[in-house]
Amino acid sequence: MAAAPQQPTLSETITTNSSSENKVTINEKIYTRVRLAEKADVHHIHQLFYQIHAYHNDTHLYKATESSLADLLFKENPLPLYYGPTVLLLEVSPTPFTESKHTTDQGFKPVLTKFDLKFPVVEGQAEEFRSKYDDGNDKHDVFIAGYAFFFANYSCFYDKPGFFFESLYFRESYRKLGMGRLLFGTVVSIAANNGFVSVEGIVAVWNKKSYDFYIDMGVEMLDEFRYGKLHGEALQKYADKEKSDEGGC
Repeated sequence: MAAAPQQPTLSETITTNSSSENKVTINEKIYTRVRLAEKADVHHIHQLFYQIHAYHNDTHLYKATESSLADLLFKENPLPLYYGPTVLLLEVSPTPFTESKHTTDQGFKPVLTKFDLKFPVVEGQAEEFRSKYDDGNDKHDVFIAGYAFFFANYSCFYDKPGFFFESLYFRESYRKLGMGRLLFGTVVSIAANNGFVSVEGIVAVWNKKSYDFYIDMGVEMLDEFRYGKLHGEALQKYADKEKSDEGGC
């Protein structure tokens, strides 16, 4: 059996180079692209997943490595589009995006738009979050701003699958610009246009801004249900019990 991959240290996970050469200031308009993540994005996805754990003060629970994420998100024989774990990335640029010159079979056409800015936006980690996506346009002023993570789920209440919306996250520079509505709305649009019956997930009650955001997006909060979780040692006890039962036969 292969040795377990080593967990990255904090310095390996979050780079803090904030030199002036590593900053890009975006004024007046910011251009955005929402696209499906690909294997070349694993490093940035790993960074963003770490950051959302830091936002929730639970980095001690973060066990993923770039290798494990690649195995999870980009299998050699993947499930049909949107049925397996799916990441949409939102990229930003100070200059307009154009249609990709590369024809792909991903099944999702990137969403291009722009936002008018009321104040300058500073990309303070330009090199760390510079996009590696190649659309054939030789455009290099593109930075990863945030992501949405979701996958298909099933319920005995419906005859078709829905989406479980696991998380949405933006780096600090790109919050309060309206991009959350774009990214979440894109996920909902995918569901509605592809025969999925629902988009559901867990909303932190303590995070009033997030809670109000989802309410404003039309999400119905179901107070009569509570979120339950069985994991860690409590989960492992069931496996151990089964082994001990087998040993006693």
